[in-house]
Amino acid sequence: MRYEFYNQDCVTGAREHLEDDSIDLIITDPPFAIDGDKLHKHYNRKEAFVLDGYVEIPQEEYADFSKAWITEAERVLRPGGALVIVSGYSNLLDILNALRGTSLKEFNHIIWKYNFGVSTKSKFVSSHYHILYYCKPGGDRTFNTFARFGSRERNRDNRSLLYQDLEDVWVINREYKPGEIKNKNELPSALLIKLIQYLSKPGDVVCDFFLGGFSTARIAKGLGRSAVGFEINRNSFDYHLEEMQNVVFNGLAKAIKVGRDDTPSRSGEIWDEEESDKLRSRYLQLRQSGFNKQKAINLLTDEFQRGRWSIIHKLNTLDLVVGQQGTLNISYPIENQQIRKQ
Repeated sequence: MRYEFYNQDCVTGAREHLEDDSIDLIITDPPFAIDGDKLHKHYNRKEAFVLDGYVEIPQEEYADFSKAWITEAERVLRPGGALVIVSGYSNLLDILNALRGTSLKEFNHIIWKYNFGVSTKSKFVSSHYHILYYCKPGGDRTFNTFARFGSRERNRDNRSLLYQDLEDVWVINREYKPGEIKNKNELPSALLIKLIQYLSKPGDVVCDFFLGGFSTARIAKGLGRSAVGFEINRNSFDYHLEEMQNVVFNGLAKAIKVGRDDTPSRSGEIWDEEESDKLRSRYLQLRQSGFNKQKAINLLTDEFQRGRWSIIHKLNTLDLVVGQQGTLNISYPIENQQIRKQ
């Protein structure tokens, strides 16, 4: 496996150390150009536990800065590789403009809602970040649809856990680390685990252009990936580089939720008349035996190897009204649909 970290700015470092088309996934949280070196004035925390040396980018330089590092990110990504950028709102336009100047293709603009924002009195509180998910054209894109949930896993309200996990609004709390040495800003482990599970495979090379607290690198190693990256702050680099030695390769494997592709084998197939008649008879038999609608449909999904929505839709066309939203409390399912490929 490959673990390479450099105490230098990412543009120079990438040019010196990273070959073209050599990185599978970049996840990074660049400086926001909002006086990040003075964040202690906004947040109630003890700065004695925050590492010194944070390097902020002047506002007037942010557009050129974004263009420079994103151009390098495009170069080093393999065809099909992904770039994920976490950004605030203040300078989001500069990042978007830099991305539009590349060949990278947008797949998602995710909203990350966190658990506290900066208190305000004369406007609404800002308590979200933007997560931009782009890919380099020309190769196979990694998206592990069932990395975390199977298509049939549901919560107590009978809603698809997979569907909820794939939505583009994420509610993930920041991590509190009282009494621990930390950086000015660190992405929560839950956020990084989710991104790495969906967007990479074991053994892939995950890169962070702005390592900060090495959070991306730690999670990547913990999930059995290689990790490389750059950090200009010497204090942060030295402290967290030593910490990396204690991270167990693939050590998170047993601690995380893993899904599997349990899509019914006949999803998408056309119903013929004979099978439709069998479905009608079997549904009525199950209901007469005392099964409620939800349990009957769950059994039919296994027996006919069709998705839940396909079963409900077919029963509705057979004049067996079982697909009423309020009655079954169903959500838009994806288990029996072909995942749309872009």
